[in-house]
Amino acid sequence: MFKFFKKHPPKEGEEREKLKKELFGFRKCIDHGFPSKPSAMAYDPKLRLLAIGTKSGVLKVLGRPGVEFTTQHDQDVTVVQLFFLQEQARLISFCSDNSLHLWETNVRGGKTVLEEVKSYTILMKLKMDVSFVPSACRAVSTCCLSINGEQLYLGTEGGNIQILDVNTFTLSEQVIQQDVVMQNVPDDFKVNPGAVEAIAVHPTNPDKLLIGYNRGLIVLWDNKDFNANQTYNVSRQLESLDWHRNGKEFSSAHSDGSYSVWNVEDSSKPDNEQTPYGPFPCKAITKFERRTAKADPFLIFSGGMPRASYGDRHTVTVMQGESHTVFEFTSRVIDVITLNRSDETDYKDEPHSLVVLAEEELVVIDLDSVNWPTFKLPYLHSIHSSAITCSQHINNVPDQLWHKIQDAGESQLKNLSQRTWPINGGRNDVKDSNNRDLLLTGHEDGTVRFWDASASNLTLLYKLSTASYFGGDVSGDQNSAEEEEEWPPFKKVGTFDPYSDDPRLSIQKVTLCPLSETLVLAGTAGQVITFQMEREEREQEVKSTTVNIVSDRDSFVWKGHEALVPKEGDVKFAAGFQPIAMMQLYPPAAVTALSLHSEWQIIGAGTAHGFGLYDYIQKKEVTSRCTLNPTDLTGTSETAMSRRKSLKKSLRESFRRLRKGRSERRPRDNKAKMYTETPAEGAAAVAGTPEPKPVERQIEARSNEDSMSSMVRCIYFADTYIVNGAPNNPSMWIGTNGGHVYIYNLTIPSSDKRPDYAVTCQLAKEIKLKHRAPVISMVVIDSRARILPDPLEVQHEKAKAPDMSGSHSVIICSEEQLKTFTLPTLKPKWKSKITAHDGSRIRRIGFVNFRSKSADNYSEFDIACLSNLGEISVYSITSLRQQMHVPAVKKEDINGIASFIFTKDGQAFYLKSSSEFDRITLSPRHVTLALGMLELKDGMRPDPEPEAEHIDE
Repeated sequence: MFKFFKKHPPKEGEEREKLKKELFGFRKCIDHGFPSKPSAMAYDPKLRLLAIGTKSGVLKVLGRPGVEFTTQHDQDVTVVQLFFLQEQARLISFCSDNSLHLWETNVRGGKTVLEEVKSYTILMKLKMDVSFVPSACRAVSTCCLSINGEQLYLGTEGGNIQILDVNTFTLSEQVIQQDVVMQNVPDDFKVNPGAVEAIAVHPTNPDKLLIGYNRGLIVLWDNKDFNANQTYNVSRQLESLDWHRNGKEFSSAHSDGSYSVWNVEDSSKPDNEQTPYGPFPCKAITKFERRTAKADPFLIFSGGMPRASYGDRHTVTVMQGESHTVFEFTSRVIDVITLNRSDETDYKDEPHSLVVLAEEELVVIDLDSVNWPTFKLPYLHSIHSSAITCSQHINNVPDQLWHKIQDAGESQLKNLSQRTWPINGGRNDVKDSNNRDLLLTGHEDGTVRFWDASASNLTLLYKLSTASYFGGDVSGDQNSAEEEEEWPPFKKVGTFDPYSDDPRLSIQKVTLCPLSETLVLAGTAGQVITFQMEREEREQEVKSTTVNIVSDRDSFVWKGHEALVPKEGDVKFAAGFQPIAMMQLYPPAAVTALSLHSEWQIIGAGTAHGFGLYDYIQKKEVTSRCTLNPTDLTGTSETAMSRRKSLKKSLRESFRRLRKGRSERRPRDNKAKMYTETPAEGAAAVAGTPEPKPVERQIEARSNEDSMSSMVRCIYFADTYIVNGAPNNPSMWIGTNGGHVYIYNLTIPSSDKRPDYAVTCQLAKEIKLKHRAPVISMVVIDSRARILPDPLEVQHEKAKAPDMSGSHSVIICSEEQLKTFTLPTLKPKWKSKITAHDGSRIRRIGFVNFRSKSADNYSEFDIACLSNLGEISVYSITSLRQQMHVPAVKKEDINGIASFIFTKDGQAFYLKSSSEFDRITLSPRHVTLALGMLELKDGMRPDPEPEAEHIDE
């Protein structure tokens, strides 16, 4: 009967519902990074826009930074080829299902969008008779747009060429039949030439085009007279065709690594025939371009490497006079486009940049500067240059630290081009944000990258590498003099490098305090490195302190990888973040939890075996504790411990557990108080409207013997009330996978005594959750429902001082529920069950300061949760009542959910693919969009309709 006297949070009224609309609002914002699996590229030299299509049907159009438009085909198709209708901001995509789509940019709701306006699907001829379908043809093998952009030539596998009228977006009745073409071909060449491999329209005469067939036959076709003017035969498989600017010569590239230069009037033999990397068998030259300049002409081609020695290399060769460079990429080259200064009337091409689209990155090469350096990318970064293993978002970075990071990054970019970015179409009217936001990504190769996440384009500021801190085979860059003498003259470009020297280098956790300029990184082999930002280069020795977590377990056996060995003696460190202290956890397992308190100058780090507290000023261990079950003392490098035991041992341990369970029923007098959640605590209200009450699932308690239960999931520092009747005190909170919370009292010496007096630590209390659900986060709030500020925030006037006169509460977030306890009594106050209601489990937690969209003076703290179903829920921090619930990530996207991070202002990032971050927002006040515009000629689009004025009555 006491159920009717449950304490519930007060109901929310109409005013609160209105306020919710000001505070909360889900929206997908923009993608950051490199599009996954690119398949095609095009460039508009008039509007200076670049388009990229992918195997999943995504289209991206980019200009200057901030000018970006993204869309996707309705069907699941691969974009095979792209064509800009120059100066029209229109784009044609040809897809793998033989469909053609016309896209154009239009202004909708004050924002420029890329939308489909027309489409056409070409029916493929089946074995049955489909002669009644006038547009039927074999699958399209290649496409080519006419000079005026009014016809699209479609070469087919059957050897015919269909013509698409771009204005009506339908097939023309005119078809260039292979039979008709072959009628005018000399008898020597009258064999089946195969599929149409390449089409190239004459640069000055739009009625003439080169038709290249797969088996090497090339025909100069006059579409006006409908006959073949000339026939050329290369007796090798054809790969590509390219007209020279004067229209009197053209080049053909072949599958054996050779290219030929032909005079249009002489079809007997080519003027010039070369195999650049012969005479031994070579791979195909997939694309060849000859571009004229004031000096010697440029020869640019992809592929052509000797099969035996360099057949596995992905290359683009650039030759001009005596200059010769083979640009080497770590992923397959998709397409190459040369950007020229000239227009149609100029005599020479004057190329200035070379755009190379590779499978995993975009590289733009400066052809104007000495040694042809690459440009710094303003967008489309290969964020997965090494696989991303963790990330952290920092908002409102102080200007001083920001400029230091920028300066350190600039010194790393000395070998890049100093020219401005050449793809600069459109207009970006968005004013620079006053906020400076950082996105930090930890990588598999031991690097951390610092990204400017303040605007719609994510740009790289600085890269920190940890590989050089360790000895053995894990040294940094290895440039041998032999490589410089190598021929062909290779030059590695791009940043994508999928290989890691040592998997132990992988960064698992990263945390940065922007106010103290302190960075802490934790890795796969138990290494925890503390950095301080420095403007000058330094040479110093960094000693490592070993913290043995299992020192009290004599029979523990570690079967995993060894710890990394730091370099001995002085090491030179460049300006930027420099290591000042290093903690090595033993066993050297992956770090699963990390916390930094820069004001107290301590670091907490946890693994699957336990945790350690480290003083990085005195460079010594404060305390450590093993969380392993005493019966499981075999460790491996995996997160889960080995469960292989003999039958005799298993029976013995079963009896021990039985005896242990009985003995635990007797009251014990411990120094540290133990708080165990019981069913009687159901008096805590469930967040949300109490009626009707949802049906709760029966939740099975986890076994205490689960080897995963020892894993430390979170570490939290707070200055709050721990001991009854005592004043507030520094504390450390440890949450484990087994639902166990350890609460430690800390004694921190005053700042003047801090270097000499030791930090001390004593276990004060413990909490055991009823169902032993993993504890993934914790936070302390004051009597005004405000989260305790981060270290140094009050001192730097970044946050208000917490109320230390009233009572505090702690919110413990497990995978199954949120629960509020009063401090210091640890009496349950509110509870919100998640798993019991809908079966989902919390995967990510964020404590967010939501600010009203229209009222600058109102803000509140709330809890944002992401479930294993990809759904986001927001809960009030005062009552744990649900405020918002939206689907955000596909539940099948396990990597996306695992990589998800919340920001403090209500935004979020997650990996939608290995190379792309998706950026979303839960706050209508913080919406990051690309709002660039295009300036088109008058009459290119109909005038937009005037927006209706809304008058409030």
